[in-house]
Amino acid sequence: MDRNNAGFTLIEMLVVLAVIGILATIALPAYQDYVLRGKLAEAYSQLSALQLKMEQYYQDNRTYGTGGKGDDACGVRDLLVSSGKVKYFDYRIECNDQTFTAHADGIVAEGTDGFRFTIDQDGNKATPAVKSGWTTSATCWVRKKDGSC
Repeated sequence: MDRNNAGFTLIEMLVVLAVIGILATIALPAYQDYVLRGKLAEAYSQLSALQLKMEQYYQDNRTYGTGGKGDDACGVRDLLVSSGKVKYFDYRIECNDQTFTAHADGIVAEGTDGFRFTIDQDGNKATPAVKSGWTTSATCWVRKKDGSC
């Protein structure tokens, strides 16, 4: 009897499924980290822009403003929220006459919860809080899990 079988055996199919499963367990976490690092870029960009605006305000007024609720509250109050360019972080500024610290706090619903980035009037960047598994830094904005900048 001459039988021509066209198709795959059950063993071949199981081997293929096992290989796909192994690749998925490796690739999915790497992809999720890649997406998260893309979201973190918003904070870097917006905090840098906010620092620039604060310095422009200081140059014009010789003060960073106050922490009050008036029109000069920290010089550029509500600048980022009204710009419509923010999605993954909430931004706030703490200031007094001659100093300021701008904060970017991750939003839970966007997957950036746990992250906090800061910058001050001297350009000092810090990452005081991160998600579990990441490393903080007192001298830079963390860009990768290992704490590298």
